[in-house]
Amino acid sequence: MLTRENLVNLILALGLLAVPLAANALGQPFYITLATRVAILALAATGLNLALGVGGLVSFGHAAFFGIGGYVAGIVAAHNFSGDPLLFGFSGTNQMWIIWIVAVALAGLVGLAIGVISLRTSGVYFIMITLAFAQMVYYFAVSWPAYGGEDGLSILVRNQFPGVMTMVPLNYFLICYIILLLGIALFAILRASRFGAALQAARQNEVRVATVGIQPYRIRLTGFVLSAMITGLAGALFADLNRFVSPSMLSWHMSGELIVLIILGGTGRLFGPLAGAALYVAFEYALGGVTERWQFFLGLILLLVVLFARGGLLGVLAGKARHG
Repeated sequence: MLTRENLVNLILALGLLAVPLAANALGQPFYITLATRVAILALAATGLNLALGVGGLVSFGHAAFFGIGGYVAGIVAAHNFSGDPLLFGFSGTNQMWIIWIVAVALAGLVGLAIGVISLRTSGVYFIMITLAFAQMVYYFAVSWPAYGGEDGLSILVRNQFPGVMTMVPLNYFLICYIILLLGIALFAILRASRFGAALQAARQNEVRVATVGIQPYRIRLTGFVLSAMITGLAGALFADLNRFVSPSMLSWHMSGELIVLIILGGTGRLFGPLAGAALYVAFEYALGGVTERWQFFLGLILLLVVLFARGGLLGVLAGKARHG
């Protein structure tokens, strides 16, 4: 059934695809890079949207998972280039699919460690604990001179994907675009599943959830870990896009940026992160060249969204969300 929201979602998906195709035809690779940035940020926000939009977990620690994914891509690629052993004789690789698996696994393990502790709290305490953990990871990266410290780590040549020339901007965009669609599909499946229903119920009334035999803590922990894994994958893609990874990917500003994307697009909405990422990157590009204070105007828009359009951009375009 083609509802109003499904139509808006389709327009967003096709619009994101159309921009780089048109830019490639016109010989404007810069706009392909912008579209790729939108796709990757949307994927990272989709991960957070599972925790925040479905589970009601306002995490200021997701930059840790984003940065971990980025550092996995950078470190593994650096060892592959130099030939120096990384772990147990493994000297790295330049194959993206292997890097993605490692990034997802490591982000999930760190998410599990953080979630086990932080999910024993709620409200502002949860926010502050996730922020504290993220800052610990951030300062660890800053004080790690072997991989650039605060100067970051360069990826000299973009990692490879079988059968695809990843250095071609349009090819790399298509990889990120397909992964974004798969990430959104996974989000939709999880949200519509019994697990998603339990996660939403735990957000609304954990006492009632416990009375029917479901443990809210385990449900939230599972959702938090899955959320971390998706965001970690986005971090690996982001590092390859820029061919550079730095502690800025781990900073609390990055966590705040992901939350802003979700609020702008629509909290809990299927394509909310994509709408928010597109709006954010568009403002960054359009106003960034005019003034260094472009985020002031973005802040005004965010304020208007919070006060008058709590459903975000999708709420304005598609109306009230119909999922539970």
